[in-house]
Amino acid sequence: MMNPVTLYVTYQGAPHSHFDRNYYANKHLPLVRDSFTQYGLLSLSVFYPENSQSGTMVICECVFRDETAIHAAFSSPEAAEVIKDVVQFTDMNPIRVCGIPL
Repeated sequence: MMNPVTLYVTYQGAPHSHFDRNYYANKHLPLVRDSFTQYGLLSLSVFYPENSQSGTMVICECVFRDETAIHAAFSSPEAAEVIKDVVQFTDMNPIRVCGIPL
């Protein structure tokens, strides 16, 4: 049995960078959940670091069944819609970092 794999999606910016938390929580995250659960997304969590300077403004933790599930989700037809939606809530570019369990 494979261990779940965590994918972190971070948004790097400055305090004046645009990020609509309401849209993100109520529209984008449900879109991600609806799009990627069928490919092995197990859970989503979001963290907003307390920042008054440039750096990581948002961290989304996406737990997938395994590495294959991550590749399946981001290669799926639904991935284009998820990625296209980013401009609706931010002017920052998302950065994906995969945390492989030891």
